[in-house]
Amino acid sequence: MITKKLLLFLVLLISHSTNAQNNYGKISDSLSFKSFDYLSHATVVYGNDSVKLNRYAKAWLEKAKNENDFEQITLAYKTIMYQVDKKHHLHYADSIIRVSKLTNNDLIIGNAYLTKATVYYGRKEHKKALDHFIIADSYISKTGDEYSIYKLKYGIAQTKSYLGFYDEAISLFRECIDYFKEENDRAYLNSLHSLGLCYNRIGNYAWCTITNQTGIDEGKRLNNLEMQAYFIHSEGINLCGKKSYQAAISKLTSILPTIQNNKDFANVSVAYFYIGKSFWALNQKEKAVTYFKKVEDIFKKENYIRPDLREGYEKLIAYYKQKGNTKSQLYYIDQLLKVDNILGQNYKYLLQKVVKEYDTKELLKSKQEIENAMTFRTIIAFGIICILIAIIAFLIYKHFKNKRLFDEIMKRDTSKPAIIETSIELPPFEEIIKNDNTTDINSENTDKQYSQEISPDIEAGILKKLEKFEQSKKYLEKDMTLAKMAVFLNTNTKYVTKIIAKHRGKGTIDYITDLKINHIIEILKKETKYRNYTHKALGEEAGFGSTQNFTRAFKERNGISPTYFIYKLKKSANTGN
Repeated sequence: MITKKLLLFLVLLISHSTNAQNNYGKISDSLSFKSFDYLSHATVVYGNDSVKLNRYAKAWLEKAKNENDFEQITLAYKTIMYQVDKKHHLHYADSIIRVSKLTNNDLIIGNAYLTKATVYYGRKEHKKALDHFIIADSYISKTGDEYSIYKLKYGIAQTKSYLGFYDEAISLFRECIDYFKEENDRAYLNSLHSLGLCYNRIGNYAWCTITNQTGIDEGKRLNNLEMQAYFIHSEGINLCGKKSYQAAISKLTSILPTIQNNKDFANVSVAYFYIGKSFWALNQKEKAVTYFKKVEDIFKKENYIRPDLREGYEKLIAYYKQKGNTKSQLYYIDQLLKVDNILGQNYKYLLQKVVKEYDTKELLKSKQEIENAMTFRTIIAFGIICILIAIIAFLIYKHFKNKRLFDEIMKRDTSKPAIIETSIELPPFEEIIKNDNTTDINSENTDKQYSQEISPDIEAGILKKLEKFEQSKKYLEKDMTLAKMAVFLNTNTKYVTKIIAKHRGKGTIDYITDLKINHIIEILKKETKYRNYTHKALGEEAGFGSTQNFTRAFKERNGISPTYFIYKLKKSANTGN
């Protein structure tokens, strides 16, 4: 018999649940062909017309079901959920979660859990709300969707505020304000309201007043007056903190009807408490007790309490103790024990969850970011160190190489041209001629002309004149060429080239250039005044056509620049070496 009754009860329950979602009638044929965007937009346009809104929401839901579009089903459910009685909200939230999982989309699933968390928060079931905020975070944190991330931040900030972590909550609410100001008017105003409450709780009454007034002004600017009563409610609490008790009573009593009409039992309870606290401070204890009892009535009915409301029970106990009413005194002692038990359990649970599961996750995320940054910096630093080591090694190598080259130049006899000994193996004559760009020999008769031997007497005469050319430093004349040398040696260019190749072992250009460079080295060694000459002046001294030609030739033949050579000469002179 009992089993049959139980089955009957379950059938009725399922039937009731089904009717809760299908009490809108059949979809209109005219709307079944409309797009989802059209239907979604229509629910916004007719937001204040419940009949039309329900019609479009129902069409939206049925179209989504017919097309198996799970994302659209969740959106339609959410729209319908906020139109039905609050007692059905959890049922719709469960449906949204169930359907969202069919999408395999982290953002949609995360937002479904966020919706259910918000429902729980509205019911002041903080434990369940936080559980679902954390589940939502596990999905949404993977997506990078800013809007959903900030909705989560708002929920976590509310929980931190409830736990008394006001500074952390303030920081989160400020982030939410900055983001929602451009994204969502109601979320922006909600964040402002919550920020004002946190300022009040840390005793910063001035900033609470500023924030409340900002909320009122912004609500008017945005033409959204839904939160006006709550900013006044917040300022009433703030006035109590500032000990402006009469003003606090006036503010709070003025907005009580509005909040009662919203069926917001939590903020009604808070208003009762602060009105009672203000009357108590004004020594109107009978009136105060009346309001404290109203807080107790809501606690018994809704099981709602928060830490600051606890003080009302202490005052009731003190009041009845003074009156000698032990029965009432014992009753409120028992109630205070229940309050403490609930607050203790909630506080411990929420503290563990928000610190161990949310804050730890954030800390680990920050830790990972820091470690990644440190790894990156380490790699960069290591790379820089390697580069610096390479540069230092190169500079050391270059230093010792330049020093060795300088020492070699200093040991070299640059006072006279090098004379090739017959025992020294010279490069082929044809190769020297080929590399001598100063020759003007016609390629057609080159072989014939160079195959002719110079008579010993002529060769000796030319060689003697070449030595005179070197001793008189005729090579220092600017733009000295093979043709000019041939005139000075009183012969033709072919013989000049052959004599220089045979007895000096190089082409004419290299021969003249070497003489010029050796001359500069010699005067720099012997006469200190030349060490203060510019490269241009030294180049002109040696008869080079340009400064660039001089510096290039000097480095090519010596391996070091004239600047370094002069620097080392000066340094050697200063050390007496």
